[in-house]
Amino acid sequence: MASAEIHDLYDSILILDFGSQYSHLITRRCRELGVYCEMLPCTQKMADLSWKPTGIILSGSPYSVYAPDAPHVDPAVFEAGVPVLGICYGLQEIAKTFGGNVEPHSHREYGHAQIQIVKTGVAHADALFEGIQHGPEGLQVWMSHGDQLTSLPPNFMTVAHTPTSPFTAIAHESRPIYGVQFHPEVTHSPRGKEVIGSFVKNICGVRDGWSMDTFIPKEIARIREICGDKGQVIGAVSGGVDSTVAAKLMHEAIGDRFHAIMVDNGVLRLDEAKKVKKMLTEDLGVNLTVVDASDLFLGRLAGVEDPEQKRKIIGNTFIEVFEEKAAEIEKECAADSSKGPIEWLLQGTLYPDVIESISFKGPSAVIKSHHNVGGLLEDMKLKLIEPLRELFKDEVRALGRLLDIPAHLVGRHPFPGPGLAIRILGEVTREQVAILQHADEIYIAEIRAAGLYDQISQAFAALLPVRAVGVMGDARTYDQVIALRAVSTEDFMTADWFEFPASVLKKISSRITNEVRGINRVVYDITSKPPGTVEWL
Repeated sequence: MASAEIHDLYDSILILDFGSQYSHLITRRCRELGVYCEMLPCTQKMADLSWKPTGIILSGSPYSVYAPDAPHVDPAVFEAGVPVLGICYGLQEIAKTFGGNVEPHSHREYGHAQIQIVKTGVAHADALFEGIQHGPEGLQVWMSHGDQLTSLPPNFMTVAHTPTSPFTAIAHESRPIYGVQFHPEVTHSPRGKEVIGSFVKNICGVRDGWSMDTFIPKEIARIREICGDKGQVIGAVSGGVDSTVAAKLMHEAIGDRFHAIMVDNGVLRLDEAKKVKKMLTEDLGVNLTVVDASDLFLGRLAGVEDPEQKRKIIGNTFIEVFEEKAAEIEKECAADSSKGPIEWLLQGTLYPDVIESISFKGPSAVIKSHHNVGGLLEDMKLKLIEPLRELFKDEVRALGRLLDIPAHLVGRHPFPGPGLAIRILGEVTREQVAILQHADEIYIAEIRAAGLYDQISQAFAALLPVRAVGVMGDARTYDQVIALRAVSTEDFMTADWFEFPASVLKKISSRITNEVRGINRVVYDITSKPPGTVEWL
């Protein structure tokens, strides 16, 4: 849904990002409360904003407000006539703007803290913590700061403190401007979501109408309006959650005028192309064409071991194959007078992708190559349609359930664009792909059988470029090694390895070494993120 249109339908909170690693969590908490919000760089000029927010939240930051290169908010934020909440650096930015003093502090606060809430007797000031339950020891929160507010700005009052931080939360005496030194957006602040809820709902008065139930009919109506009666849409699908939900939504809106293309690159999961074709065409009714280009991909990957080179080969070859098939479909449409031209390209862009590209330092340079389509848009001269652009992953899953997509598909773990090519730590051959497909299929099947799949954020097998000595029967073996990976995470920025019951790992290892020819050893990766990453390559 386009930004201008969505603000006509929902009250919206504006989040201004100062570069904190937690900024996106503020957005998630608002969405979880049924409140629509958008994040923009802290350098956003209010005069250039095309919509009026109902409230504004200033994020944390790795900077110090007094540093020469510190980012600062447009002063017009405080004259916009809406409530403002500053979090951590945001509190310090408010204090600095209004004449308070911020300094580095000898007693830095990192981790859990207990704050004492102060009853001021001023209704709007007390509203931030109104109704939030806490014990006599105070309210538990999560701190992460080395600077502190050392003197209040004029016309501000203290609404919470700790023994080492006298101004843990502040409020203006007469205006709805607030600051908290802690991070209410993180799960380590158990009541933090309620603090954000007090601000967005009680203080800003936002109506909590944001939900996937209301999103579906509005988005379908929007798609129909922009595509008209004959406009055709084309798009790539992989069988993953995002592309499946986007494809189903497009089908609901315009039926067979949406042309889905799946490219089998030879490094998909076991029987993936067959399963996706059945699911999309038979179960969901989507107009799908499957192109088997596995020989082409595997031929170009022959002898290649460098992971980034694998990504580039797969990405460039995908574009080539997709464009060729798209051109064929376009000719078919042109030959049928009852059909309109292909005008739109569907992409399953999600809101985290959007956030990643709007840093106040400029567009991010770290979006992985397989997450965009390179020269596809420019060469094809198609307009982009992104129905999931405003959504987080959990919202996409909720949307999928409402669209009657089976639960086992909606809850599927992420799968990388380059597929098994980056889970084979060495040369990619058809034989190596077959080994890894078989091992991965066993691994996921046993996780599901143990009832653990939905407790894990991502699980997969990787094929290592080493051989190990083993014994099978009375014979000595010298075969390859499978590494298993499973992590739990909320946002994939950090992740912990999943603690399997030993009996489950034992069964998985036994099945893989007995059933997958060429494997005689299985290891389990117990590295967290950081220092490791989720994927091996």
